[in-house]
Amino acid sequence: MGKLLEGRTALVTGGGQGVGQGIARALAEAGADIVIAQRRGEEAEREAAWLRDTYGVQAFAQAVDVSKADEVDRMVSLAVEQLGGRLDILVNNAGGSFPKRLENHTDEDMAGSFDLNYWSAFRAMRAAFPVMKAQRYGRIINLGSLNGVNAHMFTVAYNASKEAVRALTRTAAVEWGPHGITCNIICPSATSPLAIEYFEANPEMATAILQQVPAGRFGDSTKDIGPVSVFLASEGGGYVTGNTFFVDGGGHINGVSWRPAVED
Repeated sequence: MGKLLEGRTALVTGGGQGVGQGIARALAEAGADIVIAQRRGEEAEREAAWLRDTYGVQAFAQAVDVSKADEVDRMVSLAVEQLGGRLDILVNNAGGSFPKRLENHTDEDMAGSFDLNYWSAFRAMRAAFPVMKAQRYGRIINLGSLNGVNAHMFTVAYNASKEAVRALTRTAAVEWGPHGITCNIICPSATSPLAIEYFEANPEMATAILQQVPAGRFGDSTKDIGPVSVFLASEGGGYVTGNTFFVDGGGHINGVSWRPAVED
């Protein structure tokens, strides 16, 4: 894709594996310097080293629990320092889902999901805003989920928190647009180590899902999700904001069924 992001800087949460890793690698290939923020510090360090060795960019690692407010604020502050005083691109990818029947969700389950999936994005955006405003340039890419869009069963906490992220992103696009900041959402469908492990254990689920995906295959984080992120992060994406991008091989069109096994 060329060096569309040469001279730009990026912070990617959950960038040590899965979709976040694919996005971070695509951004680095396009020339951006990267901070990888990951709960497991060793994963972040390993990925940062790989980016440096492979693409010759500056890449840094942070061990961060994004469900904790003080760690998110510290993450953004340190990233700006590591990246030489700039932060052009913020990718809020870190998150997780813990399947359970709706009626079995406790208040703590719901609050924990919002801490991990919603509040983490909000707090990172709030911390990054002054820097992006001063630069007159910012690209915020938040990861939504088809689970919320399609109301997949047994993941209500995840669904609700990810749909809240979409509302947050659209509102930020309106308020922050005059400062040169764009805010968009990607709802991806791509393999990850956990997804591969799940589908290997549940091949019938993988087959059923693929039958509902017009492209007929699962997405690849680097090759399929990454290029969309590069576009949104680039100068060429400067007039695109407040949008949800379904990077899913067409799976959102009729809604892919997802019914993980849960306890009664």
